Amino acid sequence: MSQHARRRSRHGLTSRAHNTSEAGRAGPVGGPAAGRAAARAGAMAKLLSCVLGPRLYKIYRERDSERAPASVPETPTAVTAPHSSSWDTYYQPRALEKHADSILALASVFWSISYYSSPFAFFYLYRKGYLSLSKVVPFSHYAGTLLLLLAGVACLRGIGRWTNPQYRQFITILEATHRNQSSENKRQLANYNFDFRSWPVDFHWEEPSSRKESRGGPSRRGVALLRPEPLHRGTADTLLNRVKKLPCQITSYLVAHTLGRRMLYPGSVYLLQKALMPVLLQGQARLVEECNGRRAKLLACDGNEIDTMFVDRRGTAEPQGQKLVICCEGNAGFYEVGCVSTPLEGRTLAFGADTLLTLPFLLQGVPFPQNEANAMDVVVQFAIRRLGFQPQDIIIYAWSIGGFTATWAAMSYPDVSAMILDASFDDLVPLALKVMPDSWRGLVTRTVRQHLNLNNAEQLCRYQGPVLLIRRTKDEIITTTVPEDIMSNRGNDLLLKLLQHRYPRVMAEEGLRVVRQWLEASSQLEEASIYSRWEVEEDWCLSVLRSYQAEHGPDFPWSVGEDMSADGRRQLALFLARKHLHNFEATHCTPLPAQNFQMPWHL
Repeated sequence: MSQHARRRSRHGLTSRAHNTSEAGRAGPVGGPAAGRAAARAGAMAKLLSCVLGPRLYKIYRERDSERAPASVPETPTAVTAPHSSSWDTYYQPRALEKHADSILALASVFWSISYYSSPFAFFYLYRKGYLSLSKVVPFSHYAGTLLLLLAGVACLRGIGRWTNPQYRQFITILEATHRNQSSENKRQLANYNFDFRSWPVDFHWEEPSSRKESRGGPSRRGVALLRPEPLHRGTADTLLNRVKKLPCQITSYLVAHTLGRRMLYPGSVYLLQKALMPVLLQGQARLVEECNGRRAKLLACDGNEIDTMFVDRRGTAEPQGQKLVICCEGNAGFYEVGCVSTPLEGRTLAFGADTLLTLPFLLQGVPFPQNEANAMDVVVQFAIRRLGFQPQDIIIYAWSIGGFTATWAAMSYPDVSAMILDASFDDLVPLALKVMPDSWRGLVTRTVRQHLNLNNAEQLCRYQGPVLLIRRTKDEIITTTVPEDIMSNRGNDLLLKLLQHRYPRVMAEEGLRVVRQWLEASSQLEEASIYSRWEVEEDWCLSVLRSYQAEHGPDFPWSVGEDMSADGRRQLALFLARKHLHNFEATHCTPLPAQNFQMPWHL
């Protein structure tokens, strides 16, 4: 569902240009002088818009079937779209805008580096005695001068944009869309790729049509999450105990909001977004121009802005087009180049979004599990209320850390059709302990549980529908030892916890032991050998499961296997494990081939 973590811009684009009818009415009163004054005011307003306007990256090629007639009048609700082939390319800024933009981009990078290194810089300056008033005052003068110079560079960039007809055309369409989000204005705006902060909001979490029929919807504090149990159960929560815990809680908060968040969600770091920008622009152009994707901005209940891309195939002859796949990206994944390519190549409808922070989605804000869940909620609501899909027609597909938002959505929207988790894990604590010193074990555990609690297995067990887990046999990220040790892959624990919840009698001692043996297999030949050693009869397993479902209903957990022999439980356990988990011989970041993207098994 990136980046990735940029706060929503609060300034709007202002346009004070008068239309021709207003100038005509002023003509008899003020004559030509009034008309010239109105023209000058309009030109100054346009110049101000160019100074404050967003950066323009690309002008997409339009398909002939989508182009508007050339005679569309330029009004506040409709602006003539560019038709010339010379516009079908990356936006080419004039020299003044190009050089000014480079200076401002360099200043932005330096500011980002200064921000991340500020704790060390303050410590160094304090040790050297540079934080005294006599040293700070001259430094503030230098900083003020630098800010004035950067403001002047921004004005020069605005002048360069003002002299460029392509940018003036774009800013006119953007202002018209902000005033009136008609379908024609939004269609024309979709031909441009620009700074997402200035994109108009397409769907609001509080939109009446999205919440009037739902009970227990999110508040401004966020959607509901499963909270961890207290570390010390039974301890009286007295004032003295709270005071004793306060230093640890403060330390955990500081670690989570500084180092922890950036380690967990590296896609939210501005420098990484900046480095990947050319690749992301190419990926977005492919989705828009080749796949006819539609971009939209969703506003979550916490104020974060979610960047989504929707590829609609319901109007085609493809039967898969009636299903919607919501893609949840990993912590350094972006929908432009992420897992969305797998269902697209598999000729399936895809709806891609970046937590993200990447995260699962591209979040315009600070990523934490609560923000991720809020983002996922507004994405599902957008799919149901605005795009017109029923929950039964939605498939959730997640890669890596995107499993958190996927399992949250499956838990909160239990009617979704199916869920596919690729290279995901059961819990974040073991993986966090793997990369931190042993002496930090208590601090790491407390910090994760209180602020970064990705409890995928706990949420997955609340879902009743079909599930498919894909395990990477050479995964180097979600293993707790080395990639060659396949039993340290946390995907194994995710499978075991799911099966133990759904089939507790089958996954008793004998069943659990034989599934662990099957999980130890590092090749398809070893898997088949274990499967055949226990002479698993698939027809018998299916008949037992179907008979139980017909008698007791589909809701988990099942008590099937309660009066069964140990050999029968072993067969059922192996059968169920093979149906719920598929192996893929690859590392963590290898794209999943389309042929491995399969619907989960169900009775």
